[in-house]
Amino acid sequence: MSEIVRTYEELEQLVQKTYKAPDLATLRRAYLVAKNAHEGEKRLTGHDFISHPVAVAYKLAEMGLHLNVIAAALMHDVAEDSDVQIETIRTQFGDDIASLVESVTKLKHSIRYRGAERYAENMRRMFLAMASDVRVVFMKFADRLHNLETLYGQPKHKQQRIAHESLEIFAPIAGRLGMSEIKGELEDASFAYLFPKEYERMKNIMDIKVREKGAYVSRIIDQVEKLLSHTGVEDFQVHGRVKRLYSLYKKLNRYQGDLSKIYDLIAIRILVSDVEECYTVLGLMHQQWRPVPGRIKDYIAQPKPNGYQSLHTTVFTENGEIVEFQIRTEEMHELAEYGIAAHWRYKEGSHKPVKHTHWMDELAQIQKELQNKKDFMEQLEIMKIDVFKDRIFVFTPQGDVIDLPEGATPIDFAYAIHSEVGNKCTAVRVNEVMRNLDTSLTSGDIVDILTDKNRRGPNPDWLKFVKTRHARNKIKDATARSVSGWLAGVLGRKK
Repeated sequence: MSEIVRTYEELEQLVQKTYKAPDLATLRRAYLVAKNAHEGEKRLTGHDFISHPVAVAYKLAEMGLHLNVIAAALMHDVAEDSDVQIETIRTQFGDDIASLVESVTKLKHSIRYRGAERYAENMRRMFLAMASDVRVVFMKFADRLHNLETLYGQPKHKQQRIAHESLEIFAPIAGRLGMSEIKGELEDASFAYLFPKEYERMKNIMDIKVREKGAYVSRIIDQVEKLLSHTGVEDFQVHGRVKRLYSLYKKLNRYQGDLSKIYDLIAIRILVSDVEECYTVLGLMHQQWRPVPGRIKDYIAQPKPNGYQSLHTTVFTENGEIVEFQIRTEEMHELAEYGIAAHWRYKEGSHKPVKHTHWMDELAQIQKELQNKKDFMEQLEIMKIDVFKDRIFVFTPQGDVIDLPEGATPIDFAYAIHSEVGNKCTAVRVNEVMRNLDTSLTSGDIVDILTDKNRRGPNPDWLKFVKTRHARNKIKDATARSVSGWLAGVLGRKK
């Protein structure tokens, strides 16, 4: 990630270009407050400090967030680094902007811990920020992206710490919020510092593949555009998408380095007006080229847990080449790029928060339940699996969708339905075949839990393989009740 030094004039031009009737006067006042507060300060890169808040604000404006968020971003370091007080900002800019600045300031307060404790405290703060106002996290993402962009100015040990935190904390949260563009940027920027040799190797692979396949993909794009223009599909866009480097690195590791098994190094994205046209285009692609068996994915009918919607298909084109197509509406594309932040994109006269997703509320509840840092750190790995690991869709026999982390088992599934289904579980059928209770489920599985109403409770050995915090807690609770009941019975007989 190379640094681009933005000016306030560029920010204002972007806002004028993309926003309807923007309040430029408030934005300029926020900029002047920040400029005066940071007068004479320099970053380790040698640039004036004001370049940082301007860069953060520019990124948020690119995402189309409300001007209150952009104004707050311009002042996000003011309360911490100068004499300007939050109450002064509140008087001049109102409650909403002031509360955003205050929340980001709390999130930025120096953490004195090291190692795992620092990591846990960072996670705790992010969870609380999300639960209170998710816009604060959008600001933090933009702040972190610019810090990664300018990481070359930091000493080696700080480069490693910041990159590690970005990869382990910020990128997964962005992914869970459906913000694939931000997630990808965070991952690639961190990857460059944490694994420089692997980063260069992935970069070389992509450079070679883009050179090799670029002209061919351009011809396919031309063919698609001609095909759609003759079939009544209107207002479409067709463009290529190159796979991100960290994503390629992870996928290559899954396939033991076999590049021939990765079909989406360069994918073709088709944007259309509505859902009906998505399916029309899918049919046209399959009439034109033979689909690869098992590579058709309908994320419109069955969206991913983070809200992602699109049709994916991989086809054999001329000369046996394999190409992946992603077909979606413009609204779906906006959601795919910016996730939950797309719900906050600028609407005149509105900056009311959207409803939190259920898992954000769950994170806040987890944080409140934990009494001290030791408890928090003990739960951290489970929480990372529950919340940030890749998710799968699993179905009940009635067709209800259950959202679970990758690697979840039938026991996790049973407890996700109801605690009594979990407690009484005796066996499982996966896709109509009897399976072990520790079987790892995969997306699309149809899972039928067999129960015995006379069963006393769960097997404590299930704790060895369950993945979700919910199942783990329910098993522990039921086991503890069972032990208490047994002890009461023994003591009663002794009397």
